[in-house]
Amino acid sequence: MNNVTIYDVAREANVSMATVSRVVNGNPNVKPTTRKKVLEAIERLGYRPNAVARGLASKKTTTVGVIIPDISSTFYSELARGIEDIATMYKYNIILSNSDQNKEKELHLLNTMLGKQVDGIVYMSGNIMEEHVEEFKRSPVPIVLAASIELSGETPSVNINYQQGAYDAVKMLIDNGHKRIAYVTGTMEEPINKLKKIVGYKKALEDAGIDLDEELIIEGDYTYDSGIEAFEKFNSYTNKPTAVFVGTDEMALGVIHGAQDAGLSIPNDLEVIGFDNTRLATMVRPQLTTVVQPTYDIGAVAMRLLTKLMNKEEVENGQVELPHRIEVRQSTK
Repeated sequence: MNNVTIYDVAREANVSMATVSRVVNGNPNVKPTTRKKVLEAIERLGYRPNAVARGLASKKTTTVGVIIPDISSTFYSELARGIEDIATMYKYNIILSNSDQNKEKELHLLNTMLGKQVDGIVYMSGNIMEEHVEEFKRSPVPIVLAASIELSGETPSVNINYQQGAYDAVKMLIDNGHKRIAYVTGTMEEPINKLKKIVGYKKALEDAGIDLDEELIIEGDYTYDSGIEAFEKFNSYTNKPTAVFVGTDEMALGVIHGAQDAGLSIPNDLEVIGFDNTRLATMVRPQLTTVVQPTYDIGAVAMRLLTKLMNKEEVENGQVELPHRIEVRQSTK
């Protein structure tokens, strides 16, 4: 029954297709008796107007494309939820795609979305390059970045101050009396890690007069396993760290479990601070102290910003920075 067309409805109601179209699109120039007849036919046949076909006529599909690296990541699923809720509130439908953080796939998805006549795109990626920015500029519809930065600052975006977030976390560990503080970072190809978080880590050490030891900086790939591996690496050092700042919660869980498997007590032998405050932070014991990146809010604000741009409303500042804080739990003293 799903393949019912406007033609079937017209035949059933014994009216022209133009009349059915007028009824479906809420055009007032239809006699009440005719309208009733058409609506009854629609009801009987279970006709669903094709949003894309309707969009072609009105140039508005009221659809938004959302491109994210990986929906199975707790971080991105919380972001997507924020986007979805605001989209629903403003009556936009969403087409969601996973890009697997693969440049070719990202650029391909961008063009596919534009081909589907979306009205706007919320885009997330840890690594936005020149080619992406060129594509963004060519896009006929507005694009907003969520929890992603591109260096020119020309694309509207919603983020937190990652450098300050990292600085605050490391300063807290320094204030707790630590001098050997390891940093387990996500991949250093990504600007948020390479230009923001690590800068905050180094500056906090510098401001406290602590010498930087490069071997305490260990690169992971955001996975739980890479957190375990990072722990095993720095635990093999003669001069072991007494505290760790970890770039994401998931890697932080790996560090905590690696330490516990090695017989260490958290936080007595090793203090750990994560970053993001995804729901994983409360699923581990001891619960994880972490820098709160308001993921849901970033998604929601990015979608709201996009609705303004799609409606050609005045936007004073396209670079939105939301506040962060540290949620202190039991993985620190």
